[in-house]
Amino acid sequence: MSADINEKQATAFHEDFAKLKKEISKVVVGQEEIVEQLLISLFSRGHCVLVGVPGLAKTLLIRTLAQTLNLSFNRIQFTPDLMPGDITGTEIIEEDPKTGKKVFKFIKGPIFSNIILADEINRTPPKTQAALLEAMQEYHVTAAGKNYPLDKPFFVLATQNPIEQEGTYPLPEAQLDRFMFNLWLDYPSFQDEMEIVTRTTSSSISTVEQVVSGESIIEYQNLVREVAVPESVLHFAVSLVTKTRPNTEQAPDFINQYMSWGAGPRASQFLILGAKTRALAHGRFSISEEDIVALAVPILRHRVVNNYAAEADGMTIVKLIDKLIQTLR
Repeated sequence: MSADINEKQATAFHEDFAKLKKEISKVVVGQEEIVEQLLISLFSRGHCVLVGVPGLAKTLLIRTLAQTLNLSFNRIQFTPDLMPGDITGTEIIEEDPKTGKKVFKFIKGPIFSNIILADEINRTPPKTQAALLEAMQEYHVTAAGKNYPLDKPFFVLATQNPIEQEGTYPLPEAQLDRFMFNLWLDYPSFQDEMEIVTRTTSSSISTVEQVVSGESIIEYQNLVREVAVPESVLHFAVSLVTKTRPNTEQAPDFINQYMSWGAGPRASQFLILGAKTRALAHGRFSISEEDIVALAVPILRHRVVNNYAAEADGMTIVKLIDKLIQTLR
């Protein structure tokens, strides 16, 4: 155990994490792994991209998460005509009642909230996407030379629809890199779908209780940084990331053959931060290789690019990451 970590606070985090998952499960059926990874991202000060076909409860999941956290929530529907000011806010001219002079006043946009659902982020042009991504990175909005800090905690969940790609503006890899996780929501199992249909076609309404306050989230985010990292696990995480880079000394032959671009240092940072949060959530005070392996796919999936040879041979990015992990174990 790290000498700096507060054991009492760590135990409280472990208990609250379990309570959050339980409350969300009252409304959202299944998707346990996705829920856990969303919470890991939140407590690691990261952001997420959720990819899934319509009807998989992406919006419901995010709204429920906001309710359990006692945080403000805004949904921004991204469309081709959405402008940056529609997200960040805009300046208007109004008359000062005391002096009678015209003055500029900044009207805050929907981004001034704790949890932001950026719905179908790939439907809006790059200029508007960039306004959101800048706010994610800098935690403030700039208008007319003035900085307006965003509320904390600040958590962005962007959704993308993997079908109907006509008229979309896919996020470039460099911008996707700012998201900690790329989460793929799959279809529910047969039993889960039966439960979903039963719940949503009856008159009963599930409600969730607020578990964690914004102040506690910030405290837990600081606590996560204190989790111990064994040298061997740090070496494992960094090795995994560096081996994704083709035509380097560390890259295995199959990476040189099938990968056209590897992950940058931000992937290593997020692997360690996510592993710290996961370890605390599971009641441990130090991270293990198991934590790195559990988070490798959602953290690396959008940071590496496979080539045509990989597609021809059926080597998906997930298969390449799994194969890479096997070379390290």
